[in-house]
Amino acid sequence: MKLFSALYEKVMSWSVHPHAERYLAGLSFAESSFFPIPPDIMLAPMALAKTDKALRLALITTLASVFGGMFGYIIGLWFFDLIQPLVSNGGRWEEKFIMTQQWFSQWGFWAIFIAGFSPIPYKVFTISAGAIGMLFIPFVLASLIGRGARFFLVASLMKWGGQEMELKLRQYVDFIGWFVVFLGVIAYIIYKL
Repeated sequence: MKLFSALYEKVMSWSVHPHAERYLAGLSFAESSFFPIPPDIMLAPMALAKTDKALRLALITTLASVFGGMFGYIIGLWFFDLIQPLVSNGGRWEEKFIMTQQWFSQWGFWAIFIAGFSPIPYKVFTISAGAIGMLFIPFVLASLIGRGARFFLVASLMKWGGQEMELKLRQYVDFIGWFVVFLGVIAYIIYKL
């Protein structure tokens, strides 16, 4: 079944859209404070389609993500009462919030750096940083370094792979897609056991 090939073609066509950079910035901003989809899924094909602009795209993604992180920080600092039902009394994000608080008490600056670089939900850390009153300047610096390292790595890999990587990816995208779905199902089953 060629489901992922069709999706891949659609994403590649979006990546060369005249407003693609604006969409990338919007997605990067939103993901850092409230939206669940990471900007890597848009950055990677855009950098692959426009390898000459890959580093510029990484910069746009990084800056928009850090501004989104600042917005998440403000949500945690000034509007935590509105989201508290999600993180207390069995709320949807209670476990993640408790884990985040533990990370902050142990590692502070490094918690934001790790969350910024890794696939851990960064928005949980940005909101938590504001809620616990983490110093703003170290928060911004850790965000810049962590997010920048991640997005420049993604863009650089796409630039390095170039047209050859794009052709290989196009050839094997369905296999890769179904394999990732399979791994996700296995991980979910293991998690539930």
